[in-house]
This record gives sequence, structure tokens and C-alpha cells, in this order.
Amino acid sequence: MSRPGVQKALQALAEGHHARVVRPLGSSEIADHSVKAYAIEAPGRTVTEQDARTALRIAGDHLASAQLRGSLGLSVVLMHAGGDGDYVLVHTWIEGYMSDLAVFTGPAGDPDQLRPGRSGLAPCVWEAAVLAHERDAFSRQVLDGAGSFDERLAAWRGDVLEGEVR
Repeated sequence: MSRPGVQKALQALAEGHHARVVRPLGSSEIADHSVKAYAIEAPGRTVTEQDARTALRIAGDHLASAQLRGSLGLSVVLMHAGGDGDYVLVHTWIEGYMSDLAVFTGPAGDPDQLRPGRSGLAPCVWEAAVLAHERDAFSRQVLDGAGSFDERLAAWRGDVLEGEVR
């Protein structure tokens, strides 16, 4: 790589990279969707019950029109208490093996200020780790699973990620 500015930026990212804690917040039915929820916490930050309620309210508002986007009724909601702000991601499985993603952002510790993120915003490395697990859980438990679809969905709801992600 011949661009020193890029090397410097990558080095700064590498030096600041650290583990973040992921914990499942359970599953529920919201706006005709089976929803699995997670908290992701930067060092020194905590996702509170109020944060989780706000994230699920935002998810419910977004999922209310999800059938128009081809939703299959399964969604994952991430509430990320990040180092530079708060984020809510609503990831929904849609027709054709595709997914729909909405990202909401706001200042740290002020969940009422969460708003849709800018166009093109995608998951950070920690959020992507949870979504990678969820992609595998969806394939393993729902698409390739055994038993009735009720059994497959129960297995999907129980297949959660917990602990540190990098």
C-alpha cells in the first residue's frame, strides 16, 4: 500500500480495536414479526431497559411497513451503545434470500434522539459480527433446519450470540 494516509488510518483503527460485549435481550412478537433483540456495549457503556424499549419501539415502527419490502416475518434488532453514539439496527429477512437493513443513529445516552442514519450507512465491525451469527442461525435453523416450521422458528429464536465480539 503506497498511500501513507491510508496506512496511518488503518494503524489507528488497529490500535483502537477492542472487544465489545454482546448479550441477547430475548425474542418477542412485534408488528407481525418474530424479533430477536441484542445489546452491544462499548467499554463503559450499558444498554439500559429504557434503551431496549426504545429500540423495540423504533423496530416496531419500521416493521409496520416491512411487508411492502417483502418481509418474511423474521427480524433481528441490535441496540448498540457505541463509543461515539447510540445505534439501532433493524435487520429483516425478505423474499429471495435477501435482507432489509435500517440503521438509526443518535447521541450517546439519549435514545429519544435516534433518527434514520444517512444513506449508505452499514454495520460496524461489532454489529457485523452479530449479523454474521444471525445469517448462520437463519440458514442453519430455518432454511436447512429439520421439523415443522414452528420447531425451526423456535430453534432460530434460541440460537443466540453472547459474550465478546471483536
